[in-house]
Amino acid sequence: MNRRFFTAALGALGAGLWTPRRAQATAIFEITRTDAEWRAMLSNAEYTVMRREGTERPFSSPLDKNYAPGRYDCRGCDLPLYASVDKYDSKTGWPSFTQSLPGAIGTKEDRSLFMRRTECHCRRCGSHLGHIFDDGPAPTGKRHCLNGVSLVFKPA
Repeated sequence: MNRRFFTAALGALGAGLWTPRRAQATAIFEITRTDAEWRAMLSNAEYTVMRREGTERPFSSPLDKNYAPGRYDCRGCDLPLYASVDKYDSKTGWPSFTQSLPGAIGTKEDRSLFMRRTECHCRRCGSHLGHIFDDGPAPTGKRHCLNGVSLVFKPA
């Protein structure tokens, strides 16, 4: 499935956030919080994406067009995740990077939306970040397609 079709399909969902029917898998992470603690610290949109593996509407994040020097950290635990030098415009409507910082993310297989994808999450708190695709530019050929609500930009 090409990314333009996927972007259009998600945009057609309209209401702003798409949420899979399954809840986030339980795993052990270095930073853990109760569901009530997560709900208290996150907005509804942030909670839906980060804790329920939802997806924000394309072109809705101001971080998509942010190219200032700096770093992108996890909104859930402040772990540094991505460097601005690895950010590029994928024209998908989501902030995209060629690679994460070393040891920053974890991955798992995601078979939702009738396809097989690689989901990425913060390795320290488990917050859902987005997905990794094999259609990115050099040097990695990867596209880390992320939800802006999962990130906090820290200027250099």
